[in-house]
Amino acid sequence: MKKIDSLRAAITAAYPRLADNPDSLMVFIDHGSVTGTATQSASFQWTYVAWLVLTDFAGDNDMLMSAILEWAKSHQPDLLENRDNASTGITFEADILNNACVDLSIRVRLVERAVEVRNADGTRSFKRVDDSLPGNINQDSAGWLPPRDAVTGTKPIDDTDP
Repeated sequence: MKKIDSLRAAITAAYPRLADNPDSLMVFIDHGSVTGTATQSASFQWTYVAWLVLTDFAGDNDMLMSAILEWAKSHQPDLLENRDNASTGITFEADILNNACVDLSIRVRLVERAVEVRNADGTRSFKRVDDSLPGNINQDSAGWLPPRDAVTGTKPIDDTDP
């Protein structure tokens, strides 16, 4: 699961002390499922909840959540763009240990698509869809469509047409 690795890296970058004590950030996967289609392609998607547990966390909670939201903006944008996902896509619980630190449990809903690739020699492999590509941010859901104006929702005018 590639997204969970990059999420861990984003949190560690926001809190370099975690690199010195990696055991204080535990990562689990919950509620995993695999969804395929009844098409000729063997492409499918992984859906799961990344469960992050920070023990004895004494950092700034706002900075931590900001790092997770910034990561989600480019790696799982539907968590911010889709209202149904926005309220339940990132959840948390905390055990307050004392006035200075908590054990913090954060759950992030993730989806990773695996696309079947047919190789020239007849074998097949799978390629993960990279949601962090620039084309996946601030565009219509179909990547081949030009982005719409964020305020009005109108399509841009093509200056190349006569």
